[in-house]
Amino acid sequence: MFIFSLFGLVSCGGGGGGGGGEAPLANLPSGDDSGGGAQQPGGGDQTAGGGAGSGSGSGADDNQSPGDGGPLADFFGPPPADDPSAFTGPLIGEEFAEDALEELPVANAGAFEGGATGTFEDAGEDNAVAEDEQVSANVPTNGKPSPLFGAQPFTQQMLRFQEFGTQPLDAEAPSPTLSFPLPSVGPAPEQDPVAVARSGPAGVALEAFLAQAGIAPFPTEFSNTLDANPWQSPIEDFLGRLLDTPPAEGRPPGRGWAHQRWNEFNPQVFFKTAQAGSRVNKGLRDPLQLHRFQTGEFGPGGLYHRVFSSTMPGSPVLDGTTRGVEIRFHPNMPVQNHKALWTFDGTLPPKLLMVRYGQPVLMRHYNALPIDPSANHGFGLHTITTHEHNGHSPAESDGYTNAFFFPGQFYDYRWPIQLAGHDSINTAADDPRAAFPCAPGETLIVNDGRPNPKTCENGTIRIRGDWRETMSTHWFHDHMLDFTAQNVYKGNGAMMNYYSALDRGKEDLEDGVNLRLPSGTTLPWGNRDYDVNLIIGDKAWDREGQLWFNIFNLDGFIGDQVLVNWLYKPYFEVRARRYRFRVLNGAVARYFAFALVREVPGAGGEIPGPPGSRVSYTRVPLHLIANDGNIMQHAVAFDGSADLDRDGDRLEHRGQLPVLAVGERYDIVVDFAKHGIQPGDRLYLVNTLEHTDGRRPNEKISLEEILSREYLALQRDDDNDGFADRWVDGDPGVGAILELRVQPYSGQDLSMDPADFEAGKRQMIPLPLDPSNPAVQARLARARHRTFEFGRSSGTDEAPWTIKVDGGAGLPMDPRRIAAAPQLANGPTAAGFEGEGTLEIWRFEGNGGWSHPVHVHFEEGVILSRDGEPPPEWERWARKDIYRIGPEEDGSRDVEVAIQFREFAGTYMEHCHNTQHEDHSMLLRFDIEHPGQLQLMPAPIPTWDGVEYVDSAALPTFRSGDGVGPDP
Repeated sequence: MFIFSLFGLVSCGGGGGGGGGEAPLANLPSGDDSGGGAQQPGGGDQTAGGGAGSGSGSGADDNQSPGDGGPLADFFGPPPADDPSAFTGPLIGEEFAEDALEELPVANAGAFEGGATGTFEDAGEDNAVAEDEQVSANVPTNGKPSPLFGAQPFTQQMLRFQEFGTQPLDAEAPSPTLSFPLPSVGPAPEQDPVAVARSGPAGVALEAFLAQAGIAPFPTEFSNTLDANPWQSPIEDFLGRLLDTPPAEGRPPGRGWAHQRWNEFNPQVFFKTAQAGSRVNKGLRDPLQLHRFQTGEFGPGGLYHRVFSSTMPGSPVLDGTTRGVEIRFHPNMPVQNHKALWTFDGTLPPKLLMVRYGQPVLMRHYNALPIDPSANHGFGLHTITTHEHNGHSPAESDGYTNAFFFPGQFYDYRWPIQLAGHDSINTAADDPRAAFPCAPGETLIVNDGRPNPKTCENGTIRIRGDWRETMSTHWFHDHMLDFTAQNVYKGNGAMMNYYSALDRGKEDLEDGVNLRLPSGTTLPWGNRDYDVNLIIGDKAWDREGQLWFNIFNLDGFIGDQVLVNWLYKPYFEVRARRYRFRVLNGAVARYFAFALVREVPGAGGEIPGPPGSRVSYTRVPLHLIANDGNIMQHAVAFDGSADLDRDGDRLEHRGQLPVLAVGERYDIVVDFAKHGIQPGDRLYLVNTLEHTDGRRPNEKISLEEILSREYLALQRDDDNDGFADRWVDGDPGVGAILELRVQPYSGQDLSMDPADFEAGKRQMIPLPLDPSNPAVQARLARARHRTFEFGRSSGTDEAPWTIKVDGGAGLPMDPRRIAAAPQLANGPTAAGFEGEGTLEIWRFEGNGGWSHPVHVHFEEGVILSRDGEPPPEWERWARKDIYRIGPEEDGSRDVEVAIQFREFAGTYMEHCHNTQHEDHSMLLRFDIEHPGQLQLMPAPIPTWDGVEYVDSAALPTFRSGDGVGPDP
């Protein structure tokens, strides 16, 4: 077992693991970690100023009434002293937060137990390419080119995303009868034919389990530690020892990781999914699609009723079903082995969660990955933790890097789906712009002055919170300590669409609030006929065609093939009308810069094609409407009409988007009925940004060079063995990645014209903080200021990337160290209350000429400046959750951001979203504290036997900041 105390000289109160050496797993207080109905103590001995384990200024009176509707019966505040997660310390200062931590074992050590060495090396032992074969001169992968097996570009249809589909969460509904299936041996590639520990559940059994209605055991506020991990017996066989009461749920026990405000935001709907190895889709989720393959473009005769087809001989043709979709990057390529690729449900198409503001949702995430940490084709780790990027979610459901869970377990993530400012803005729920989109007859409980079920009226139900904080395009993905890059690359990523009164996915509803973005008309909300999710990421595979990752590259892995929705250069049919594309950079380290061009017969286009091709190309104007998860105040036209970054060149952005860093999202609107586009035309999405390594992108390559094929990466077979040994003459990730084929449209396009929302015209969603407003400037002048410097200062060979906080030393990541701690201004508030959250200014700095997309969990920020200057147009009107620093085009050495903290407390993260930088220590922990909190939240340490806690330590400036500007 890997249980240890943070410091031998300090005792951990309330089961926190003090005393030094190994602590037994059985030392948790009896009954306090209930998942089966027993509730933990609500208040303890808490008084203003803090008793033992408290430090809260709110005290026992935090069980407050929201107003006339009666008490919430929700506890808010630090755990009581007898709770396993009770706060301790405080241990503040360099001697605790730096020196002592260096002597402790790695925090994720328990994830490797049972491997040959019990260390991280076990996760790489089966890598298909040995370290001595990974030549750094080979651009971009440091390995050999990925074989194409004869695949040709644009010969397969792009897969649309598949909805998870939610069900009402009803405690009175019958419980499902099938339990989570055990791993078993079976035929490859879906299972291991010999070793249970290197296999997973049979696909048929897993699908039957997930297909059941209902959920068991039923979700509760506290982690379920009463039921046992159903895989206990095969796990013990693999480990060669007995487990000590291994819990069914991997969520840490106790009040500190209980679902905050559980009754107030009780989940109304849920879905189940399992992280599993690659398998054939058997149609599990077909009936859960809102369109049911019966309406609009998804119905018979529509463009998207056909789920998949290809011009390659022998390829399947799938109409109205996902049944039969295999995980292949192209029909010519091999089926992916269950150890090489891990997805939600273990299947394609990629998955999409559709949620509505005001309706809390619960995701029960099962871990169906192999028990053996080396059963992974040489990369990735079988322990996972899921981050909803960038939901306004409590910490226990944010996917903290050291709140991971093991094979056989589940983790209940409850996402409230509430607007930021719920406790301080529009608390009476009387603003029609803050609302739940609904169908006639639907009801929703709203915690306003009369928290009773409200009935759908004119398509909405009003909710609390700041409508200016409405979000739209999210994703969720793994965040495992030291293995985020490998696990996300391996398939642990799904997209998530938020729907609201403003962005309801129904373009024909004109009520003065709905923005009528391109979507469709047949459903009351959530139409996706003309609203398309794209996840774009670079990959590589070995000689057998199996997904491969370079585990020895610490600067950032760059794949040599760019996949769209997990497919190699697909085509996609579109109608001659407006479309919305939600574009996610799902890569590990590669940045993109996309351009959209139309192929023109002959020489009539503005850009010549290849010599002798008899075609040319013309750039296609488009509008950016959202940046990261947020619809902007104004749409930005990329049509060459304005100098968007004030560098004197208006035309550089005609049909060409700014740089898109890892994890960033751009929502764009393209009109396929304008700009000379006709049915029968073909358009291409082209990546123009070159990489030679993962530290930073190079320059953009001109469209003239790319489209004429003057710039063209070629393969070279040096030893004449029939397999290419290296790429020469460029980056193969540069070029066209998606073909768009325009089809006729006989309907009426009722969607908004984004040109009507450009600067100086109508607004979409205004910024919650206007930096030009004198009142906002006065608030900013009073705000606490923090500085985070991203670089390689004091790094080591294994952990080269570090972050300096407030001028301190460059430190590696440790989940037991708190680097910053904003405190909430208030706890839950009554309806009618109006106030302000905690506002801080965070400054991100880079050094060394490297690029870092900095991501701050939980809250959106408004960029105040880049290198002291106003941000470019596409950031000026945007809220962001990723802030690019670096020397690349569109970047800057530093960026200052205004961020507000509200509603939820707990442990969160800030990191570089070049996930290999993150995994090699460019990651830090910040806590959002309760008002007046004095003590520190302990850190969870998961093992096969359950989760223990150890003391946390804090940097000297974790509450004060860097001293720049007045302290509020």
